[in-house]
Amino acid sequence: MRRFRLSTLDRYLLAQLIPPFLVSLAAVLAALLLERLLVLFDDLAAEGSSLATFVALLTDLLPHYLGLALPAALCVSVFLIIRRMSDNNEIDALMASGVSLLRIARPYMWTGLAVGFASILLYGYIQPVARYDFRSGFYYAAHSGWAPHLQAGMFATTADDSMLTADRVSRNGTILHDIFIRQREPGGAVRIITARRGLVTAVPSLKQTRLDLWDGLIVYDPRNGKGKATQTRFTHSMRVFDQSRSTATFRSRGIDERELTLFELATRLEASHQRQGETGTQGGITRSSLRAELDFRLARAIAIPFIPPLAVALAIGAKRRRPIIGLIALALVLVGFDHMLQFGHGLVATDSVRGLYAIWLPEIVFSATCFASIFRRSRGSWRRRKAIPLQRKRARRPS
Repeated sequence: MRRFRLSTLDRYLLAQLIPPFLVSLAAVLAALLLERLLVLFDDLAAEGSSLATFVALLTDLLPHYLGLALPAALCVSVFLIIRRMSDNNEIDALMASGVSLLRIARPYMWTGLAVGFASILLYGYIQPVARYDFRSGFYYAAHSGWAPHLQAGMFATTADDSMLTADRVSRNGTILHDIFIRQREPGGAVRIITARRGLVTAVPSLKQTRLDLWDGLIVYDPRNGKGKATQTRFTHSMRVFDQSRSTATFRSRGIDERELTLFELATRLEASHQRQGETGTQGGITRSSLRAELDFRLARAIAIPFIPPLAVALAIGAKRRRPIIGLIALALVLVGFDHMLQFGHGLVATDSVRGLYAIWLPEIVFSATCFASIFRRSRGSWRRRKAIPLQRKRARRPS
C-alpha cells in the first residue's frame, strides 16, 4: 500500500491541477459547443420544438465534445502549472533538492492514465449511444407534425381528422393569425373554432402538437337532430393534436459504425472474418470500416496518457522565452497528431492502407516523441545541476 500512497509533493501537484483543469474543460467545451448550439437552436426553432427538446439534444451532444475537450483541458492545465512553477523558481528548487523533472511529471502521468481509461469508456460506449440518441431525437423533432410546415392560406389535416388554416403565419409557422379549425367528432358532430391568434409548439413527447388559441369562438353542431348548435367565446383555449400515426419510426441503432460500441465493433469484425469468403460486409458496414473505427477509438484513448509528459517538457524552457511559444508548439503537435489519426482512419476505412501503418505507426511515433522529450529535458536539467557545484569548487581553489 505504501507504493501507491501519494506523497506530499504528489498531493501538492494534483491540488494545483484541479482548478485550471476544470476552468480549461469548461472553456474548451463552451468554445466547441457554441457554434453547434446556435445551429441547433435555429433548426429547432424552425421546427417549432420546445425547450425540453433542445435540452435533450444538447445532453446527447455533450459526450462527443467532451471527448475532444478532455485531452485539450489536460494538456493546457499541465502546461500552465509547470510554466508557472518554472517562472516562480519552484522547479529549480525541487531539482536542487534532488527531485528530477520526470518525478515531477509522475502524478500528471498517472492522471493522464486515469483520463485515458475514462476515455475508453467515453469513446467506446457513451459516445456511440449518445450519437444515435441525438440522431433519433432530431429526427422526431423534425417529423413531429405538420406545424413547422404550415403556411399562410394552406389547409392542413391532422391525425384526428381536423382541418386547420390561418390567414397569416410568422416565425416559420409557429405563430398564427386569424385561425380557422374544423373538427369532426364521432357520430357526425362538427366543431368549428376560430381565433385571432395562435401559438404552435411541440409537446416534449415529440408525438403531439400543441396549439394555444386566444380571443376566439367555438361553434358546436351535433347534427342528426340530437341537439341544438351552441357557441362559446373564449380568451384562451388549448388544443392537442396527436401525430403518432403520421410519424414514421426511426431506424434501429447500428447502421453506422460510429453508433456501435467497442464490444459490438469487435463482435462484428470477428464475424466478418469468419464469413470472409461469403460477404465483405456486416450489417451494411464493410470490414475495413469496422477495423478503422475500432483502431481509431483505441488509438485516441491510448494517446492521452502521453500528453502530460509532452506538456511538461515544452513548459520548461528558458526564463526569457515567451511561454506562448511552447503552448503553440504543443497545440501544433496535438492538432497535427489528431489530424493524422483522422487521415489514417479514412485510409483504413477505404481499405487503401493497413491500420498498422496508417494509425498505429503514428501512435508509436507520437508516444515515443512524448517520452523522448521529457527524458531529454530531464537529463539536460540534471547535467546543468551537476555542473554548478563543479564550477564552484574550481572557484574556491587557491591561486
